[in-house]
Amino acid sequence: MMEIVKLLRVHQWVKNFFVFLPLFFSGRVLEQNLFLNALWAFFLFSLAASFIYVINDYRDIEKDKLHEVKRLRPLASGKISKSHAVVIAILLLVLLGLGCAFLFSPIQLIPLLVYIVLNLAYSWGLKNVAIVDVSIIAIGFVLRVLFGGITTGVVVSKWAFLLTFALALVLALGKRRGELMSTKAETRKALKGYNLQFIDTALVSSVTIVIVCYIMYSVSPEIAINFNFEYVYATAFFVILGIFRYLQQTYVFNRTESPTQLVFKDHFLQLVIVLWILTFAGIIYFR
Repeated sequence: MMEIVKLLRVHQWVKNFFVFLPLFFSGRVLEQNLFLNALWAFFLFSLAASFIYVINDYRDIEKDKLHEVKRLRPLASGKISKSHAVVIAILLLVLLGLGCAFLFSPIQLIPLLVYIVLNLAYSWGLKNVAIVDVSIIAIGFVLRVLFGGITTGVVVSKWAFLLTFALALVLALGKRRGELMSTKAETRKALKGYNLQFIDTALVSSVTIVIVCYIMYSVSPEIAINFNFEYVYATAFFVILGIFRYLQQTYVFNRTESPTQLVFKDHFLQLVIVLWILTFAGIIYFR
């Protein structure tokens, strides 16, 4: 059972909490029907992501066997057979189809369908194209936010979209930098299109965009009106601190090959994220 959990990469589902962001920032997360919609959207996106992970691992079995860490994955290690992986992928697709059919309208499902198609294209070759690979990862996060907004009827700010894209680029570039530092280039073809100077420059540019977008979002008149609070920009302190911590882990300790694991292990980063969430929750729900 644990091997199936590893194959589905359930720990990566933390990324899908982005679907809750529109509802959280709208101040309506306590409305039961909307929260349930966001919860179902989370599970549908998680099923879709796990389906993509299974397909990707199936295609990359031989390459993963050559990687110092990926060789331990269930398919590459042989703990789950290829035939069983196919059955699991079909079951995921069936569950996803049933959920989509009964929970949301076809128009609401467009971001999810785009995510699946885009990531299948990623698995079938686009992941080997430098810049395109990290862009697809970043667009995936934007689609999560968009899906969360559409399924709950919440309009997402343009700054939120730009911020999400730039932040996801930071995480993806940090991951590529970690891979470039710790693995052979041939284990991921896209790494041939990167070097440290390029990634470091792109990281600094993306970080700058994140901070600027967040500040522009927090000082925009619509946010002050929606929250009836003019000091939302004070929460930028936590964002800047979190970004600096991530850069420290990237440049000083070279620990960003897996951003998800970093979030689970880095207590400093966890504290910053929790304080940011609590501060925003206080502004929106408890003032």
